[in-house]
Amino acid sequence: MKEGFRQCMAWLHTWVGLVVGWVLFFVFVTGTAGYFAHEIDRWMRPELPLATDAAAVDPHRAVALAQAYLQANAPPQSQDWSVQLPGQRGSSALSVSWREPPADGKPGARGRFVRRTLDPATGQAAAEPVVRKTGGGHLLYRMHYMLHYVPYDVAIRLVGACTMLMLMAVVTGVITHKKIFVDFFTFRPGKGQRSWLDAHNIISVTALPFFLMITYSGLVFFLFQYMPAGLAASHYAGNAQVFYDDLLQRSAAVDATVSAQPLTALAPLVAQAEAQWGAGQVARVGVQQPGRADADVQLVRMAGGQIAGSDRLRFDARTGEALPPKAEDGAARETQDVLLALHEGRFAGPVLRWLYFASGLLGCAMIATGLVLWTAKRRTQQDKRAKAGGKPEFGFRLVECLNIGTVAGLPVAVAAYFWANRLIPADFATRREWEAHVLFITWGVLLLYPAWRTPLRAWLESLWLAAAAFALLPLLNALTTDRHLGVTLPAGDWVLAGFDLTMLALGACLAVAARRVHRRQRAAAEPARARGAVVAGAAL
Repeated sequence: MKEGFRQCMAWLHTWVGLVVGWVLFFVFVTGTAGYFAHEIDRWMRPELPLATDAAAVDPHRAVALAQAYLQANAPPQSQDWSVQLPGQRGSSALSVSWREPPADGKPGARGRFVRRTLDPATGQAAAEPVVRKTGGGHLLYRMHYMLHYVPYDVAIRLVGACTMLMLMAVVTGVITHKKIFVDFFTFRPGKGQRSWLDAHNIISVTALPFFLMITYSGLVFFLFQYMPAGLAASHYAGNAQVFYDDLLQRSAAVDATVSAQPLTALAPLVAQAEAQWGAGQVARVGVQQPGRADADVQLVRMAGGQIAGSDRLRFDARTGEALPPKAEDGAARETQDVLLALHEGRFAGPVLRWLYFASGLLGCAMIATGLVLWTAKRRTQQDKRAKAGGKPEFGFRLVECLNIGTVAGLPVAVAAYFWANRLIPADFATRREWEAHVLFITWGVLLLYPAWRTPLRAWLESLWLAAAAFALLPLLNALTTDRHLGVTLPAGDWVLAGFDLTMLALGACLAVAARRVHRRQRAAAEPARARGAVVAGAAL
């Protein structure tokens, strides 16, 4: 009975992983890129200036200048003033933003969002560079749960179903491999199917906690869409917006009284926050409803202090008096926030973010080795059919082509997305859409390509193409912009330089994989050449 149960789990693990493996590989590739979405955004907008030294900006003076600019330029009844200080991820400049009063004046309506970049020395609006339109890294991030060309509701449910099946595959994999930690230290290269299984086991165990966390927390993102029965059975049935307003503590009632008292100086509040958090720890200063009598000021701490949410301090916008924090969320909401923060790595610093990225790549490798293992197990049977004069089974050949087109073809498509960013003219009207079109057109071609090539030849050519596509990106960048390694490395702009160096590293890894396939191809060709020599000798 025990062996029978494990065999059932092995069967379930194999087929669940195969059915959704190609979608999950796409989700992992794009989701892994999402951990550096801000950095990819910067590289894909080379018109932006090089990063400046944020430590050289005095936050007290910067906030004072920003407040003066807002009071002089934002409409009196504008909503939600915000001062974004430089030095945080995705924000290398001092900027202010606000929402203009809604044009229709309807309750709950939101006005147009306005953002301005300021010169930290003068407090005047800096000239905004003309930046090309691009989907950037955030488009890749959104693809990992919204897909593309698919309606939103359909996409999140499809990805949710695949995620649930992946969680099932992870759990059944642990049950199947009862010697999982022994297998972790076992790798036998050059053994065909056995080698693929060893590689699959090692990769799976290495990042097993990450795989469990990322899969389960991914389901929590859309839990009310996946399990709507609880909401439908409550008093919120038919009015989900009220539920979300209550859950997120969004109050519809706003004190419309206009205050005659001026806004308190914001710079001293920054000093109070730094006395509690430390110098340079204030990321943002926000004023909610600055024209109202009940307006308050919120200071938000730099990310990294805690896993979920962020430290905040509240002050009265008129007197500068400290206010108590808002009512805390319940345990269920706090648990959800922690899981979502773990999934996105919002709290992660540079080192931990790279660890997230490496774990995501291991997830890609785990799925890839599992897919290849399925064909490796059945290769001998297909070879026997070929020797007997038969053709490979359609299902086997289909899986083989999908494996090559996805595992080797999708990286080429992602690289093509970056190539399109540099090669499509900056003033092209629909360039943002065509960046994504290039990605999927490239992937579609490479999904079809293996059908006309032998498997080893298709693997070899696709992997060499992927290696070249990534490795040559820094050269393309140097030929089309002035943001190449010769500029970014001396300037110390490690976001732009790091992208180019990462592309070189990915190209090198793919080249190593292509070399291994090439050696496999040569080894497979040796017996055929030997048989040919024997036949020729016998004929003589």
